[in-house]
Amino acid sequence: MGIAKKLVGQTAVYGVSSILGRVLTFLLVPLYTRRFAPAEYGIVTELFSYVAFFNILFTYGMETTYFRFANQPGADRQALYSKVLSLLLISSVAFSGLLILLAGPITVSGLKYPPELTRYVVWLALIMGVDAVTAIPFARLRLENKARKVATVRFLNILVNVGLNLFFIVLCPDVAAGKYLPQLQPLVAAVYNPALGVGYVFLANLIANALYLPLLWHELRDFRFRLDFALLRPMLKYAYPLMLMGLAGMVNETLDRPLLKYWLPEGFYPGQSNMTAVGIYGACYKFAMFMTLFIQAFRYAAEPFFFAQSTDKNSPATFALILKWFTLCCAFIFVFISLNIEDFARFLLGRDEYRAGLGIVPFLLLANLFLGMYYNLSVWFKLTDKTYFGTYISFGGAALTILLNFFLIPLLGYMGSAITTLACYFMMAAVCWYLGNKHYPIPYPMARLSAWLLLAVGLVAASWYLPLPNYWLRHAVHLALCLAFAGAVFLIERPRRPLQPR
Repeated sequence: MGIAKKLVGQTAVYGVSSILGRVLTFLLVPLYTRRFAPAEYGIVTELFSYVAFFNILFTYGMETTYFRFANQPGADRQALYSKVLSLLLISSVAFSGLLILLAGPITVSGLKYPPELTRYVVWLALIMGVDAVTAIPFARLRLENKARKVATVRFLNILVNVGLNLFFIVLCPDVAAGKYLPQLQPLVAAVYNPALGVGYVFLANLIANALYLPLLWHELRDFRFRLDFALLRPMLKYAYPLMLMGLAGMVNETLDRPLLKYWLPEGFYPGQSNMTAVGIYGACYKFAMFMTLFIQAFRYAAEPFFFAQSTDKNSPATFALILKWFTLCCAFIFVFISLNIEDFARFLLGRDEYRAGLGIVPFLLLANLFLGMYYNLSVWFKLTDKTYFGTYISFGGAALTILLNFFLIPLLGYMGSAITTLACYFMMAAVCWYLGNKHYPIPYPMARLSAWLLLAVGLVAASWYLPLPNYWLRHAVHLALCLAFAGAVFLIERPRRPLQPR
């Protein structure tokens, strides 16, 4: 009981801090979409998509490898910590140094950006280097069950990042323009360069990440540079499949943004550049956060529960019940956000140009619903130690992502990317369910869930085509549809007590 209680407590700390951090970061979207044109925001969208890939290459699975080797019988954790951190320190300096050395050609020839944006690549190389080096100190804290410190340090990083964004993107431009606080103009003139513009998004991130080093000074202080070539081979053998799986997952999650830039025919959207399309797609993609926040909160609580229940004879029925209610909750989120997307857009999308992409939001919400179902369905290969099936499914999704984007982007633009995301995650969930039925049968009510999802999609589709020009009438109808869906779920799916014999 004590161990379980401790696990639940740590799960709550990690979960709440992570979700709260993502909410704060999400609240930067209205700021960016008000202050930057879609083409400028497209730069942020594209470059952070590449960062997601490179972060996996920079750490190459060594964080999980450290956990694995540190928990082996007789492991010298302090020595292992120094050896793994030494390896990552060397590789991070090498990778970051190479990116900085090639920043000019990468910016001009690779990304097709103006030469003055080379500094963005330099800053991102430093950000990724710091992230990789601090990954092992964070892993050590988690291994030592210091969840509160991990959560505190990461949350402070997010607060500093948000604060610097507000300072450089809101306060400094407004003070420089004489809107308020004229007494601060000398200070602003000393620290603010208006020409940097969207670059402050990356600079704020770099400064916030640099603060990891003093915040983790206690963990870095007792580090001793040590390389163990005898240990290097088994660690890399364990790590590289994890890296490949992570790369495949990133293809599914983020590759559509850069592909949209290169595979969208010029002039596809009249009067808009390809970078404008990337910016619109990236901003509208943020609405999927409403679904992913719920999924992330669920995963923090559910993953330990799945393993704890695995030996119970009633666990298959329990897992089926969990998937049912998870899917129904996600279906309501899908209906509610899709029906009220215009109101959310007024708050989150500052410029009218961004609202041209709102049609992709229901597809992306539904895609993330299927991704959440996949996380649920994947319990079978985690409990049977057949995790290689997860690698196969991830690579299948990556292949489908690239293939469908290649064909659909030239035909449908960013709608093609949204449909591809939906097709990818639906395929992953369907294949996982099919294989699970063979290896670890669980009585999931798939026919019933399919009916509910079809109803949810039908309600959203109907609302989009109903001629409701009146603002209040539209809201009344949308509210009625949301309540009707929730009411139908409650009346049909609510637990019923068996009749007591008289």
